[in-house]
Amino acid sequence: MLLIHGGEAVADAPELRTGGVPLVPEGFVWPRCRECGGSMMFFAHLPLEGGVIAVFLCQNNPGLCDDWDATGGANRAFVFEGPLSAAAVPAEGETLLGAVTALCPHPADTPTSEPVLGRLGGEPDWLQGDETPACPSCSEPMTFTAEFEEGADFETSANFGGGGLGYVFRCRPCGEAAFLWQR
Repeated sequence: MLLIHGGEAVADAPELRTGGVPLVPEGFVWPRCRECGGSMMFFAHLPLEGGVIAVFLCQNNPGLCDDWDATGGANRAFVFEGPLSAAAVPAEGETLLGAVTALCPHPADTPTSEPVLGRLGGEPDWLQGDETPACPSCSEPMTFTAEFEEGADFETSANFGGGGLGYVFRCRPCGEAAFLWQR
């Protein structure tokens, strides 16, 4: 299933989107980059069967923190369940994209005139080779969940090294998620 550009979205919309404010459970603590210590940027909200995946990556010093690595500490993906509400956004750091973009699922075998911004399910289109992460809880390979282009324009783009792809993985039994990108 392709993810096509669906126009602007509300910052705390419960739908598929990039940008805006994450919807989180009570007690959530905004993630900080393990390398630079800064607050990470919220990138994507993915409501899926059995929860929501929220993706964050460090954009405080682009290119200096290993935000492409699933385990390097400069990105983070969470699986949230239950009642969720908009998070309090830290005042410091590069924490939000410049705009909020709705993502609309679209059948891959049907033409579209809208920009394709990613896809759900299937197999990852690796740019550099398979980097499927292992679940930190059970050590089994995680399941590919979604792939993202950098964005439609500068305001809506994350920095995946210039033309890169972002990959989201999930271990459903353990309730874990991971994010990485390649260029």
